[in-house]
Amino acid sequence: MSESSADDQRRDEQSAAESARHGSVHDRLTHARDDLEHRVDRARDQFDATNERIKKRTGRDLLAAIGVGVAAGGLVLVSLLFAKWIFAVLAIGIAGLAVFELSRALQARGRRIDLIPQLVGSTLILASAYWLPSAAYWTAFFLVLAFIVVWRAVAQMASPDGRVYASIFSDIIVGCFITLYVPLLASSALALLKQPSGERWVMMFLLLVIVADTGAYASGLMFGKHKLAPRISPGKTWEGSVGALVVAVVIGAVAGYFLLEMPWWAGIIVAVPLVGSATLGDLAESMIKRDLGIKDMSSWLPGHGGVLDRLDSILPSAVVALALFQLLSPLSGV
Repeated sequence: MSESSADDQRRDEQSAAESARHGSVHDRLTHARDDLEHRVDRARDQFDATNERIKKRTGRDLLAAIGVGVAAGGLVLVSLLFAKWIFAVLAIGIAGLAVFELSRALQARGRRIDLIPQLVGSTLILASAYWLPSAAYWTAFFLVLAFIVVWRAVAQMASPDGRVYASIFSDIIVGCFITLYVPLLASSALALLKQPSGERWVMMFLLLVIVADTGAYASGLMFGKHKLAPRISPGKTWEGSVGALVVAVVIGAVAGYFLLEMPWWAGIIVAVPLVGSATLGDLAESMIKRDLGIKDMSSWLPGHGGVLDRLDSILPSAVVALALFQLLSPLSGV
């Protein structure tokens, strides 16, 4: 064999080896890609199946709930970190939506609720809580109640429907209840916000309420067997409440130390009553919805229901947080 023929043969062998090597690499990459796609598809199917089981049990879309929760939480956090007045404006708007939801739900059950004084009154109470002195705030609150009563009385006198006096009185009581339930409780959060380092206390109590709700939800799904209040809210369990307490105590100790610069045990003292108020607030709104014959106040928030469905545990907790601030703020280093 000539020398040129041997060189050609070696080149052919090298080319064949290189082609085989490239083919092997390509095959491995193709196999890895197919395996990754299979794993992603299987994970998606598992998540969808889990989401469907959760949705069937709780009536909530987990993926939508997480997306809405992250977006809302991010907006609230940014407002508290950079400008407290932005949070105050957000709170006024959110409370107004909750008042609108509750008013509409009550109207659907035959109650005469006047939206204009309710929305104007809610805005005035919350704005006074943040921007005005305490005396002006309480003056605004009682003026709003009087405004609601007079508006309903005048509106009824102008109406030819012949509504009986007992129903008129009930309408007035229910209208005042809306103001007591949403704007008054929500204004405690803004009264806390305007305190020195109040934004940290607001972050603290919101964090604890959220983790308590999440802990109760997860613990109830995994371990829930014994109903907490079956006649009011069949989905809530004692196991979920214990899970909420455990998670909130741990987070409270850590957040109290780093966020409020207070002893870890003080963070636990903050956490325990907030878990109680969050649970009671959730049950109270469930009782209202059961009395109205509805599952959610609205469907504005995918995976959550209505605005008031997300505020139910926050509203009474704002009052408790304000009281805890007065009690424990001397221990805080902020």
